[in-house]
Amino acid sequence: MKNFIQLKKNLKKDFTDLRDIKVALLGDTATQFLKQALKGLGHDYGIHLNIWEADFNQIERQVLDPSSELYAFEPEIVILFQSSHKLLSKYNKTTSDQHLSFAENQINAIEDLYANITDNIKAEIIYYNYPEIDDSVFGNYANKAESSFLFQLRKLNYELMLLAAKKPSLFLCDLSSIQNQIGKASLFNPSVYINTEMVLGIDALPQIAARTISIINGLKGKIKKCLILDLDNTTWGGIIGDDGIENIEVGSLGIGKAFSEFQQWVKKLKNRGIIIAVCSKNTESVAKEPFEKHPEMVLRLEDISVFVANWENKADNIRQIQQILNIGFDSMVFLDDNPFERNIVRENLPDVLVPELPEDPANYLEYLYGLNLFETTSFSGEDAKRTKLYQIEAERVKAHKKFTNEDDFLKNLAMTSKVEPFTPFNTPRIAQLSQRSNQFNLRTVRYSESDVEQMANSEDYATFSFTLEDRFGDNGLICAIILQKEDPKTWFIDTWFMSCRVLKRGMENFVLNTIVTFAKENNFDFLKGEYIPTPKNKLVENHYKDLGFEYQKPYYILDVNEYADKKSHITKQETK
Repeated sequence: MKNFIQLKKNLKKDFTDLRDIKVALLGDTATQFLKQALKGLGHDYGIHLNIWEADFNQIERQVLDPSSELYAFEPEIVILFQSSHKLLSKYNKTTSDQHLSFAENQINAIEDLYANITDNIKAEIIYYNYPEIDDSVFGNYANKAESSFLFQLRKLNYELMLLAAKKPSLFLCDLSSIQNQIGKASLFNPSVYINTEMVLGIDALPQIAARTISIINGLKGKIKKCLILDLDNTTWGGIIGDDGIENIEVGSLGIGKAFSEFQQWVKKLKNRGIIIAVCSKNTESVAKEPFEKHPEMVLRLEDISVFVANWENKADNIRQIQQILNIGFDSMVFLDDNPFERNIVRENLPDVLVPELPEDPANYLEYLYGLNLFETTSFSGEDAKRTKLYQIEAERVKAHKKFTNEDDFLKNLAMTSKVEPFTPFNTPRIAQLSQRSNQFNLRTVRYSESDVEQMANSEDYATFSFTLEDRFGDNGLICAIILQKEDPKTWFIDTWFMSCRVLKRGMENFVLNTIVTFAKENNFDFLKGEYIPTPKNKLVENHYKDLGFEYQKPYYILDVNEYADKKSHITKQETK
């Protein structure tokens, strides 16, 4: 990770061609160096953070005044930093009777800030939680004394998590965790604070900026979705082809413990929805044997979505994995203990993230924890099923090869789709698809759960969600449409995004048939579409043209009264 001086040098680089994201930064202490770190690191991530910085200690004035500079700026992201040191000063000014309710009062104030911001502008809010300060007034008894500052501070961080869980546009940047990793001396310099009102130490700013930008990237759909594992001396100790299954190191003893705990981490990522793949230079049957037979292996074959083991170039094998999964290289992470293999992948696939694993496997996990590779801003029930979905997709690919006629293959799939409006049950998945869909996304407008809820309840919008199920299994919710009423005769297709897992199965035709039928039944004459190009959605550049829309620059228009249903082998499920 670059240090602050290196990040500051980035400010002199060209930001012209980078994606612009408007960010407001408000703090109760000095934030000018934090602003520089955020903007400098943003350049390394390929984004231009256009940051408006509030004056020192002006959070309440900016947030509570509807005519403030904050709202005039109209940021996409609002960062709020209220420091533990200012909090301690506030606590010290309260009476003993008020100490017991101190955390609740602070949470109420934070909730008011959230409400005011979201009432005035459409923005996501990143709130920095509170690094611990132990004022040693109660000693260790502070953990039992509810009126102690330490007790109230810990309670406040807990209540913050509960608040964020309830507020779809509120995200926490974990300064407390960063302090645990780098130490309080790196996060906070008393002398600098006393003389400059700057709470955050220079050495900590790159870490804080990295955590903040991880959240921003997550909100903008730029996340890691897949972890690709080497096997020998990465997933277990030793070389399976030479040492044999009985001699590889994995389990509860010695260095085997490091590999077992590493596998436990990978398993938790899989359960969270990260795709796990294997890319190993090995004979496939030999490479699979530990997963099938070793009693102390944590990972099993059912945890692996794509298993590639042969003696080919690893960069080529990762290309094969990418083709099967149909995700971008920039959403992949590759872990390999061998520096030569890491460099081969870096040189040939520069978009794949290849961490520089430590030489000692005992240090793997702490190193990986610090990288925070798999940031997310949402989690739904669909995530836990992802491994199975991709395994089933591999079966479909095999079945496809048996058919010479595409129509015969699609008929054989026996596909059905459940079509529903947005509901409280599917809202988390809709928001997640909005934030993560990049390739099949016509306008690439990101929506939070609260945005989805508002549109679902508005008479100005019509919403549609689509699932897809076939004889191999259920793909879950894979597509969403948001229609906005433009005039009494026209629906504007505000949003059309779809999971790339279901491409080339006629889903586009089925979806269009559905929304045209809806428009006709409600006496609308036109559907109006728009394609906004991004670096990732060239896949759908000709989407509306191919579906028969007429191009009337810059929009695409379809006369629904002249439309005839397009061919589709998907049957609509009857809702109960």
